[in-house]
Amino acid sequence: MRLSGWISAAVVGALVTAAVPAAAEPPPDPITGSSGLGDPYYPEDGNGGYDVRHYDVTIDYDPPSHQLTGSTRIDAVSTQPLRAFNLDFAGPDVRVVSVNNLPAAFHRNGAHELTVTPLLPLLPGLPFTVTVDYAGPAVDTEGEGWTFAPSGGAFAAGEPHSATTWYPLNDTPLDKATFALHATVPAEWEVVSNGLRTQDVVQGERRTVSWEARQPVLGYLTTVAIDKFSFLDQQRADGTPLISAFAPGAERNRETEQRLPEILDFIESLYGPYPFDSSGGIYVDADIMFSLETQTRPIYAPWTDLPTVVHELAHQWWGDSVSVRQWSDICLNECFASYTADYLWPEHKEGKDVDQQYRETVQQYLGNNEFWQIPLGNPGAGTEFTSVYYRGPLFLHALRKQLGDDVFFAAVREFNARHVYGNASMPEFRTFVQSKSPTDLTGFFDAWLDQTAPPPPEYLFPGGLRG
Repeated sequence: MRLSGWISAAVVGALVTAAVPAAAEPPPDPITGSSGLGDPYYPEDGNGGYDVRHYDVTIDYDPPSHQLTGSTRIDAVSTQPLRAFNLDFAGPDVRVVSVNNLPAAFHRNGAHELTVTPLLPLLPGLPFTVTVDYAGPAVDTEGEGWTFAPSGGAFAAGEPHSATTWYPLNDTPLDKATFALHATVPAEWEVVSNGLRTQDVVQGERRTVSWEARQPVLGYLTTVAIDKFSFLDQQRADGTPLISAFAPGAERNRETEQRLPEILDFIESLYGPYPFDSSGGIYVDADIMFSLETQTRPIYAPWTDLPTVVHELAHQWWGDSVSVRQWSDICLNECFASYTADYLWPEHKEGKDVDQQYRETVQQYLGNNEFWQIPLGNPGAGTEFTSVYYRGPLFLHALRKQLGDDVFFAAVREFNARHVYGNASMPEFRTFVQSKSPTDLTGFFDAWLDQTAPPPPEYLFPGGLRG
């Protein structure tokens, strides 16, 4: 995610006091899947007792009435005996639920819980299928999920949540799955989503479009966008298809998007092979304050510029292919995306002196307590999307100077490759980087990631950064 503009020091100061929710209580029934997984920031996100392998989402959307009709099939494997289990869903009214093609009881509770009770209990280690049918008017979340576009269309975007507003799922970073979407809309509308487009058929007055993400994806990284799009079709040198869509009023970004092959080539040179089988972008014309790294095809706000595109594409490696274990690990996503866009691209493509940029930034904020007050290693619920943007690049540049270019770039590339299509944490990153350095980095990491004050000079200006 990239936010519109910088967060002011006053806003940062106001956010520092946000409380961290307590961990979820264990379920009282040992054969009922837990309603949450105890993430320190969002303890009720995700559900226990099963592992999802694939989502197959079918929706029908009528833009004038906002009527959303859906049927989602979830293929999963139970990890314990299950008399009942939960899905995360905050969308339209649920009509019918079935488990293994047998009718199942269900009820909705909490902010996003759909509790399902199968007719027959599920045995551990066996695959099962859940199908949820639902219908009703979609609600405009204004950038926290299903969002109405000025053209009359709609799109889904939001972090850390968005998917629950339009299909049921196990909404946790810890349960990636492949994803397919089949969307039917009036024939004059277009549909864009993740991965490869496998169908686009018009029959009479209706259009049905299918997309498929063949590499595993998290809920907030899935999307659907419905609008009267124009398209830009490109291709990488290796044949990877690049499909980009522009809503009415978003055509001005076409010139930037034409640099997509160049940008992917550059980021690939840093972090290793591009991890997906397609790419592109979805340029919406809606007043949202962020752009988002939806997998293979980011959602871009109207204010998007070249650094924003570089940022969201860097997320395809950091955030999408390699995802956080907990939301406290958010620096792994945003620090790398911000450093790539704000330091590495200007350095390599524009000849910018990023050492000088670093020194000037540090000097500007050295006496600003608010700038240092939110720790990178654990920013806190409600403040996770703050310091990682403006202080994250400083941390990675200092780490690069501490290690030297050869060690730094080899280490981050190897770390990314080791966790491809999986999850990683900031503690794992610290341990891995330490294994590549003969110097004890304990003090360096503690100063940059755990403290709420400027690092001491030896960590603030390593490797000749003092100039």
